[in-house]
Amino acid sequence: MKYILYNELSNNGNGKESLEAIKSKIDGEYEEVNVVGLDPGDFVSKLTEYDLIILSGGDGTLNKFANYTADLEIPCDVLLYCAGTGNDFYRDIKENYDQSEMPSIKKYLKNLPTVTVNGADYKFLNGIGFGVDGVCCEMADDLKAAGKKKIDYTALSIKLVLFKFKCPRSWITVDGETKEYKRTWLASAMNGKYYGGGMKAAPDQDRLGDTLTCMVFKDKGRIGTLMGFPAIFKGEHVNNKKLVEVRTGKEITVKFDRPTALQIDGETVRNVTEYTARK
Repeated sequence: MKYILYNELSNNGNGKESLEAIKSKIDGEYEEVNVVGLDPGDFVSKLTEYDLIILSGGDGTLNKFANYTADLEIPCDVLLYCAGTGNDFYRDIKENYDQSEMPSIKKYLKNLPTVTVNGADYKFLNGIGFGVDGVCCEMADDLKAAGKKKIDYTALSIKLVLFKFKCPRSWITVDGETKEYKRTWLASAMNGKYYGGGMKAAPDQDRLGDTLTCMVFKDKGRIGTLMGFPAIFKGEHVNNKKLVEVRTGKEITVKFDRPTALQIDGETVRNVTEYTARK
C-alpha cells in the first residue's frame, strides 16, 4: 500500500492541496493520512517492506516526522513531495535528483543530530538558529497568530538588525574549545547547508557527515552587519572573516547573556539562554 502523509497545516494552511499532484505521479492503491493527530508508533507498526510512504510537506512537517519516528524502525521507503514554504531541506538535496521526481529521503532521517533546549531534546534536519533569525521566527509567529498570512521574513530581519535586536554577549564551545563574542547577531548549528527559506548559512556542510557547522555573525555594528547579510543567500558571507566565523565539530554549545528566541528547522522556542547540539 502507498500511504500519502500530508500536513493540512503546512504551506500556510494549504497542505491538502498537494494531494492531487501526488496522485497524478503514482499508480495503484493509496491511502491519504493526515499527520495532524497521527499516532506514529501505531502507524509504523502496521507497515511492511512492501509499503511506501510519500511525505508531503515542508521543513516543519519533515522535522515533526523525524522526531516522531526517531526511535522507530521504518521498514519501507520514504519519498518526499515538496509542499512547504521555505523548503530548505529540499534545496540541500535537490541537486542529486531530477526536479520532477519525489526523492527517497529515508537515509537522511537516520542518525540525525540532537539539540537540547530548556531541558528538552529535539532531532533536527537543517539547523538551529539563535539570535536575529530566532527572533524573526518569533515575530512571524505573533503576526500569524494575529491573522496575517503572508510574512516577509527578509523585511523582518532588516528591521531587527537596524533597530530592534539587542546583540547579546555569547560564549560558544565547539568540541571543548570556548570562545567569547561581545556582539552576536547569529549563532547557528547547521546539519544542512540551508535554513531560513533559502539562506545558505553553511555552504560546506554535509548532512550525511559526522560533524555540524557553527556559523557566527559577530562583532560588527548594525550598518556593517546589514551590508554583509545579503551574501548569506549565496553562501558568500563566509568569506567575510571580520563579520563571520565558521567552526566545525561534533558538539556545539551556545550561551547568551540574555534570553532570546531560537528556531529549530523554523519552529520557534522562546526565552532561551543556552542550547547544545550534538551530531
